[in-house]
Amino acid sequence: MTEVVAALIWDGGRFMICQRPAHKARGLLWEFAGGKVEPGETREQALVRECREELAVTVAPADVFMDVVHQYPDLTVHLTLFNASIVEGVPRMLEHNDIRWIGVDEIPDYQFCPADKDILRRLMGR
Repeated sequence: MTEVVAALIWDGGRFMICQRPAHKARGLLWEFAGGKVEPGETREQALVRECREELAVTVAPADVFMDVVHQYPDLTVHLTLFNASIVEGVPRMLEHNDIRWIGVDEIPDYQFCPADKDILRRLMGR
């Protein structure tokens, strides 16, 4: 199982989503910023590193919003989504195709990675 972390970053009533690059698995689908936990890292350290690499920002991970296990055809992921805030920097697209800030009511307008479906349902209060 692959350990993956992601950040639920709010700006007022909107949260950040990122569009995966076209050339990667699940290309052009939307997701939360984050990535794989490397050996020897805590989940929080991995989240800080991934957000620096992908967005050029420093985040402060807070509590866990939700844990999800999802089986894709090519891998199984254990995704931990942290509530997090940006403490330094302005998000830049270093790896993603696009970055958006959306409201909960806009979730149905975007195609997300399948592993995020339960998280999105919880955000929408369903």
